[in-house]
Amino acid sequence: MKTLKLTLLLFFLVSLSCETKKKENKPMATVLASQNSSLRKVLDNVDPYEVQILYTQIDRSPDSIIFTDFEFQLDHTNYFYPASTVKLPIAVLALEKLNLTDTLDRNTRYYIEGDSVENTFAEDISKILAVSDNHANNRLLEFQGQDAINARLEAKGIAPVRISHRLGIHSDDLTTKPLVLYMNDSTTGISEPINNSEPLPLNLNRIKKGVGYYKKDSLHNEPFDFSFKNYYPIGSQHQVLKRIIFPELFDATERFNLSEDQREFLLNAMYTLPKDAGYDQEEYYDSYCKFFIYGDSKENIPEHIRIYNKVGFAYGTLTDCAYIVDEKNQIEFMLTATILVNEDGIFNDDKYEYDEIGIPFLAALGREFYQYELERKKAP
Repeated sequence: MKTLKLTLLLFFLVSLSCETKKKENKPMATVLASQNSSLRKVLDNVDPYEVQILYTQIDRSPDSIIFTDFEFQLDHTNYFYPASTVKLPIAVLALEKLNLTDTLDRNTRYYIEGDSVENTFAEDISKILAVSDNHANNRLLEFQGQDAINARLEAKGIAPVRISHRLGIHSDDLTTKPLVLYMNDSTTGISEPINNSEPLPLNLNRIKKGVGYYKKDSLHNEPFDFSFKNYYPIGSQHQVLKRIIFPELFDATERFNLSEDQREFLLNAMYTLPKDAGYDQEEYYDSYCKFFIYGDSKENIPEHIRIYNKVGFAYGTLTDCAYIVDEKNQIEFMLTATILVNEDGIFNDDKYEYDEIGIPFLAALGREFYQYELERKKAP
């Protein structure tokens, strides 16, 4: 009899555990079961697309905010190229460094020694977040240095991550270029070059991709090696976003050291559309850097929806990391996802299925999670 009771108890506990797991996985399972053709094209044969998804439900009470994370194929040991998503932590840490320097602020004008282009730090951060400007990002990297960026992220508990190179240009130079800084209208100062350590090769799954790549117009018939590239997996991107949007939920040592004014500036820059940042709307439409929900459309994004995000696209990989808010329907959630679209397996040939597969997938994914949140909000 005791044995029978014990068996029944174990059966009950296992059943309860399975039911709990099913309940926990319901949002992801519901969304990924959608018959939307843009989703099915990818999800019915998901492996070659290297999809990873992380979705966070946000529930509020009068005295707390609760995150509930749901994931699909999330694995930081499976490498994907993060492209311009690395620009967000670089921008945030530039503000943090300014906050620690009495003689500088985000409106300080500067230029890279040997260059004639002058900008303020605020202008460069706005360019990064509105249209993903590579030159603006590289100037902020020269300001900080790769080693300092990596160390400060690690100190905040944001890991794994490795920033190892500039974007949009090929340079193996480990020493940053000096900045010429305007201390006032007529006085300038020059920053010291920063020496950075040589990056070690990454030892990760899928670090070599495809069947070939072009280099200087020559085709090399071997996988493309990403071992020395930047590394910024989905989970780390989510960690950065959470600290920006909800700093109060983290220990002081884990937060970005920003003043409230700096944080408000950053948040405003993250959701500002290109047209509102002074860019031509024909070329830089609302969804130019907003893949989720609206990426496959050039229509205006409704005013009641704000998307605080950073996208990346290069080497056939598309990624978006976003905090999405619908003020009219009282909806908010976080979503980060990546997809590789390179059907011929050749890198650097500029033949990637961004418009045919990648962006439609991310747009549909965003709409499905938005609809899920809308129904969840209506539930009693």
